[in-house]
Amino acid sequence: MMISSATILDASILIVDDQESNISLFEQLLSEAGYMHVTSTMDPTEVCALHRKNRYDLILLDLQMPGMDGFQVMEGLKTNIADSYLPVIVITAQPGHKLRALDAGAKDFISKPFDLIEVKTRIHNMLEVRLLYKKLEDYNKLLEQTVRERTAELRESEARYRSLTELASDWYWEQDENGNFTKVSGPVLEMLGIRVEPLAGNGSTIPVAGWNEAEREILQARIAARQPFLDFLFSRTNVDGSQQTFRVSGEPMFNQSSRFIGYRGIGVEQTAK
Repeated sequence: MMISSATILDASILIVDDQESNISLFEQLLSEAGYMHVTSTMDPTEVCALHRKNRYDLILLDLQMPGMDGFQVMEGLKTNIADSYLPVIVITAQPGHKLRALDAGAKDFISKPFDLIEVKTRIHNMLEVRLLYKKLEDYNKLLEQTVRERTAELRESEARYRSLTELASDWYWEQDENGNFTKVSGPVLEMLGIRVEPLAGNGSTIPVAGWNEAEREILQARIAARQPFLDFLFSRTNVDGSQQTFRVSGEPMFNQSSRFIGYRGIGVEQTAK
């Protein structure tokens, strides 16, 4: 992720200083460097309102001003919840104020008397970091929106899938990650060798005869391995000697974090079609 020089020079900058000579110096320096959107104010009480309106990429803030100093301005800027990154470089002649300013939220400082090369370098570097931060913030918002949209689409698609498969098949089933059946219609339990007898009183399982054991083992193995299967042929022999053939399809289910959460499948009785 790179920020071009043209993008940096197109950034918006606000100069805050009660000395007109300092403002003129910074304006000339930034203009000669190619910055195109530079504004200024000598009234520190205007800064918060100006920033809420214009969302500056950088604020050059003098710390020592009458009426309202730079520390108070930074406290006011922190109340702007729309901006989680305080884009401030403080201007100070007091070495002891530098650490306090950084603790107050400033991202860098410029010392008086000015070293013009140092000033230009610090401004350029600060803007590059600020614009990278904004680009990442915008990307994260776009990513979150995309995830919300895709999640809604998946839920809608899954609802349609369940509705259509239940209408288009003889039976349908769902299992959780532990293999417990959470939804069943049709002879799924019998096919997998399990039939819950509701009249047994204790929910005991009764094996069902007639199913092809070799086919059942293959199907159980595929489910255990979390493999999808399509039109798997499954058969059984009834007590009267008649044969039944079933066509079975199933797929593993995963949540948004790619964690396995179970199986779902459909089937039709082939001999009845």
